Amino acid sequence: MEQHRTRPPQRRQPQPQPEQAPAVAAGGLGESAAAYPVAVAVAPVVSRPRPRTGPVAPFVLALRRFPNPRLTGIGAGLFAAAAMFLLACLDWLLLDGSEVAYGLLFLPVSALTALWVRPADLVTAPISVPIAFAVGVIPIAGGTGGFGGQTMAVVTALAVQAGWLYGGTLVAGLIATVRRIRLMRERRRHQTRVAAGQGARRPRP
Repeated sequence: MEQHRTRPPQRRQPQPQPEQAPAVAAGGLGESAAAYPVAVAVAPVVSRPRPRTGPVAPFVLALRRFPNPRLTGIGAGLFAAAAMFLLACLDWLLLDGSEVAYGLLFLPVSALTALWVRPADLVTAPISVPIAFAVGVIPIAGGTGGFGGQTMAVVTALAVQAGWLYGGTLVAGLIATVRRIRLMRERRRHQTRVAAGQGARRPRP
């Protein structure tokens, strides 16, 4: 009789499985990944309030756009003298040397001279403005007869227009005084802040 050959059963070797991350780490990552959108959805979005700026007046906008140079004392005096001389020439050509027009033009020139001079030379503004007024009077004085006649015409024009001269000088003096007071206050505030900072830095005993 034929006997069937039987093969011995072969054991199957377990296939290597890919390494898995620890459960704690996987669970932690899963929890954080799951909690992140929840936290984003629950947490309110805090936005900083924007400062409310009201409507700015056109006059203030015009002042901001206006040039703001810083002239020395000599530079401010030259600016005032040149400006008044040119304005006097235009007054003589267009208005036949009108004293009222010249006086009105002298006021804004005085204000600009006091505004544009640098803080260290504020004292020179009320001094240079009258000199500029006298320089500008020469084209509209109308003197004849040489240097002496021209000088007398200028003196007469200064005497006649003394009101405009004092007014422009007063405007320049007030603006220079206000600027000086503001500078003194800013210096005091700065000194107070510096003293407070030094006091906070000192070690307590």
